[in-house]
Amino acid sequence: DKVLPELIEPYELRAAKLREFLEDVKPSLCYDIVPLADPFGPSVTDPDLQCLVVSEETRRGGEAVNKKRLENGLPELALYEIQLMKDPEHSQNEEEKISSSSLRQRLLGTLLQPPRRDPALPLRPYVIGLTGGTGSGKTSMAKLLGQLGAFVIDADQLGHAVYAPGGPAYQAVVAAFGAEILNKDGTINRKVLGAKVFGNQEQLKRLTDIVWPKIAQMVKERVREAEAQGKAVCVLDAAVLLE
Repeated sequence: DKVLPELIEPYELRAAKLREFLEDVKPSLCYDIVPLADPFGPSVTDPDLQCLVVSEETRRGGEAVNKKRLENGLPELALYEIQLMKDPEHSQNEEEKISSSSLRQRLLGTLLQPPRRDPALPLRPYVIGLTGGTGSGKTSMAKLLGQLGAFVIDADQLGHAVYAPGGPAYQAVVAAFGAEILNKDGTINRKVLGAKVFGNQEQLKRLTDIVWPKIAQMVKERVREAEAQGKAVCVLDAAVLLE
C-alpha cells in the first residue's frame, strides 16, 4: 500500500525499503531498482528485457511499450497479464480492485499524528490550514466547513483588504513602488503593480516582505475574533499557506 507518509519520503529511502522487502521475500532474487523519469523507463531501451508483467488495466501500457521498442529496433516483450484481486468491501465511490488509492481516500480527514500541545497556542480555536492550487476546491470545502460551524478566514479577501486605501500595507507599497501604481481614485492598480514584480524575483520579494507580514497579522486578529466568538474550529483558506 502507498499511503501519504510513504509517498512523500525521499527516493533513496523508498528504494532502500523496497530493497529490504525484496531481500526478505527472496534473498536469491536478481533485480535492478530504477528511478523512472518518464512513463516508459528502461522498458523501451533495455535489449536484455524479455517479459513485462501487466494487469488487465495496464495492458494498453504494455502494448505502448512494445510499440516504442519496435520503433527503437528492439524485439517486443512478452506481456504476462495478472488478474487484479477484487475488494469485497469497496464502497460505491471506490474502485472494485484492492487499491492503495481507496485506502488513501478512507484516510482523508484523519490525522497523520495527534496534535502536539504547544503552550504558546490557545487550545481553541483549532486552526485548520486549507491550501491548494486554483480550481482545487478550496473555496467549496471552506464553504462546507463554514456551514458546519467553522469560522472561515479567506486569505484572498485579506489580500485585497491589505492593499486598500487605509489598509495596513497601502502606504508602504505606494512608497516602495511609486505613485504610478495608483488609479485616479487613489486605489492601487494591481495589474500595474503585478507588471512591476512579474518575473523579477528581487521586486517580488520586496513586495511580499511588505505584504505577507501584514496579512499574517490580520489572520491572527481574525483567529482572536473566532476565539472571542467561542468557535471551536477556525479554517484558513489560503493558496500560499506557509508564507
